[in-house]
Amino acid sequence: MPAPTIVVTGLGTFSPLGANVAESWSALLGGESGARSLEHPWVSELQLPVTFAASVKHEPDTALERVEAKRLDRGSQFSLIAAREAWEDAGRPDVDPERLGVDWATGIGGVWTLLNAWDTLREKGARRVPPLTVPMLMPNAPAATIEMEFKARAGARTAVSACASSTESVGNAVAHLQAGLADVIIAGGTEASIHPLPLAAFAQMQALSKRNDDPAAASRPYDKGRDGFVLGEGAAALVLETEEHARARGARIYARILGGAVTSDAYHISAPDPEGSVPRAMTQAMQNADVAADDIRHINAHATSTPVGDIAEYQAMRKVFGGHLDDIVVSATKASTGHLLGGAGAIEALFTAKGLSERVAPPTINLTDQDPEIPLDVASSPRELPEGEVLALSNSFGFGGHNAVIVLATA
Repeated sequence: MPAPTIVVTGLGTFSPLGANVAESWSALLGGESGARSLEHPWVSELQLPVTFAASVKHEPDTALERVEAKRLDRGSQFSLIAAREAWEDAGRPDVDPERLGVDWATGIGGVWTLLNAWDTLREKGARRVPPLTVPMLMPNAPAATIEMEFKARAGARTAVSACASSTESVGNAVAHLQAGLADVIIAGGTEASIHPLPLAAFAQMQALSKRNDDPAAASRPYDKGRDGFVLGEGAAALVLETEEHARARGARIYARILGGAVTSDAYHISAPDPEGSVPRAMTQAMQNADVAADDIRHINAHATSTPVGDIAEYQAMRKVFGGHLDDIVVSATKASTGHLLGGAGAIEALFTAKGLSERVAPPTINLTDQDPEIPLDVASSPRELPEGEVLALSNSFGFGGHNAVIVLATA
């Protein structure tokens, strides 16, 4: 018996480009950048070598009640806002709580809560450490927050696999729906790590761009002048359900998710394997989706804007697609959003689903001098996708050699 088709019926985000999907999508198509200088006093006090990031465009207290915000880490705040929007966008499905699940992700967890509590402990003593510190900092807190908000009782799972985390969560949700474990799943991911410690640590790894004088132009995937990624924050949510369930309730469908795959390099904690299991992730995703490489017309690439990473992903794509890669339009949306780490795959899956529904590949900004070693067809402005069925990949790769890929198609 064939596995049921899984569809996307709701989208939500709280991102560096906007407080919701409409604002974020409009900014993305308009070529805006979410990267901006950080105004916090700790930037100069701690002499950080990188003084900018892609912070959320609006603070979460604009969308949350003061009491609920106070009980949540910043990453959980983003998650709740995005999930609420996606749920409303999906038409607030009438689903038995026992058949509603959550598959959520983060790459780091509640780093602000953890490090603030450590500062409090050292400066004021143990009795002043907030009693909700552990429930707020644990990586599964965002999934638990969403689960309790929507009374989801079919499981609330958390993937933590660095920058592949939320693509893995979306793929997990597809598998859980196909296995009959739920009728509807809220899937996605979050990150809130624009904190001096991660900024300093990533800078020490030479992973971040140091274009302090021009943050908006700092993330430049595939450009000869790329010098590292821009740290971003935010969350994105997708409501997924079986096509049968969605059509029975008359839901609008953005796109289908045909399958996905997860592989691991078993090579190095941060460097990509030169032989690589990245090609295997893309190949297995297409095999699991029962599609051929020549069927793919669009890729939302991982494309972080690092000198080594962008070439490695290009070489993997060339190995998988051969000459057909020249016929695939590629988008690298981290140029606009920055790198949301554990939330990156979710917002990129959202942009891919939204793009398929509107038949447009979103633009890649800041590509002014394309690296000749990466001869991809990159959409530098919104690119119309062809009529008929269009298939797309969304790629995510993370420290630890975690690779996750999903295959989407027009509805």
